[in-house]
Amino acid sequence: MLNDPRSHGLWEMTAPPAPETVAFSGKAEADVVIVGGGYTGFSTALHLAERGTRVILLEGAEIGYGGSGRNVGLVNAGMWVMPDELPGVLGDLHGSRLLELLGNAPRAVFDLVAKHAIDCEINPVGTLHCAVGQSGLDELKQRAEQWARRGAPVRLLDAAETAVKVGTDAYAGSLLDMRAGTIQPLAYARGLARAAIAAGAQVFTASPVTGAERNGKRWTVNTARGSVTANWVVVATNAYTVAPWNEVRAELVHLPYFNFATVPLSPELQAKILPEKQGAWDTKEVLTSFRFDKRGRLVFGSVGALRGTGTGIHKAWARRALKKLFPAIGDVAFEAEWYGKIGMTTDNLPRFHRLAENVIGFSGYNGRGIAPGTVFGRTLAELISGAIAEKDLPLPVTDPEAQSFRSAREGYYELGAQIAHFAGARL
Repeated sequence: MLNDPRSHGLWEMTAPPAPETVAFSGKAEADVVIVGGGYTGFSTALHLAERGTRVILLEGAEIGYGGSGRNVGLVNAGMWVMPDELPGVLGDLHGSRLLELLGNAPRAVFDLVAKHAIDCEINPVGTLHCAVGQSGLDELKQRAEQWARRGAPVRLLDAAETAVKVGTDAYAGSLLDMRAGTIQPLAYARGLARAAIAAGAQVFTASPVTGAERNGKRWTVNTARGSVTANWVVVATNAYTVAPWNEVRAELVHLPYFNFATVPLSPELQAKILPEKQGAWDTKEVLTSFRFDKRGRLVFGSVGALRGTGTGIHKAWARRALKKLFPAIGDVAFEAEWYGKIGMTTDNLPRFHRLAENVIGFSGYNGRGIAPGTVFGRTLAELISGAIAEKDLPLPVTDPEAQSFRSAREGYYELGAQIAHFAGARL
């Protein structure tokens, strides 16, 4: 997108075309104006439009330009935080609600894909969280026990079972979560957009918001070429937030994440590596993720940015790491490379904000945007339409709090990933 092959890589190469849109100009009125064209924005727009609400969505670049079009494509349940820890962080009420909502969130994605016939390589066959060493296995044992007590279809696999599922003996075990799966993330974002438009939402791209002001009981949201007046404003920009809601961006530390996509592997290799086509990632702090697309490309990623010295370091690491995990793969060629930014909060949990009267939004997905973004968008639609009250939300209302030393920490993460992968590339 925007003439940058490293912005969306394989996903832009293989996604169905986006619906035709234009930049916003002139003046318009709506019930709700949504800022941001990713999962949350389009899920909100779709669910509101289906209720007959007049919706205008403004996207600053293109549909799925932010994290929605760049991520690995793992449709996961829950968050990084252990299930038993959520009530301690959020309180019993919100902790229980969030667990239930996000535990069932992948099913909401799969149901939307089926309902609207979205062409996005959906593959609901589970995911594998792979244990590195005994400490990683101990962590997964806790996760398995805590989710199993809540009736989730998860199973802890031993090293031998994991070797069969993954195609390598590098892991001490894994957690198989049958609620989850994989998706072509940009194709899903574009499909949600198409469904929202079909339901009656108006969508404009290349229309960054420059300001917003209160006029009586309504809001006027401005772009370079016009303005939209509405009763509600939904801020759905997450890690890619810019003015006029910089407080959302200030609350998030950017964690860069890259992916390389191999050329399609041979049928013989596909039969050995992730033969059941689950998506996978490991328990390392600088984690590794890998999954297949529908044509047999292996998408292999980790923390880091493909710019400057990072490009060569991360590519060298990826080649070495692939051969170490899957020796039979040999010197495989990469067909695409791309990276993006993950918005991390202080406690790895999302936030719900009322930024002003009738200006609301969720943010802080911490690398779990697909399923949470979808159900949070539905939740925003329910709140705005009056189907639920603010007291019924899965998260408490909080004010954005800027993270200290944010720029320094972002630089540290980018440099630290290079150091980790430089050392790893030399093994």
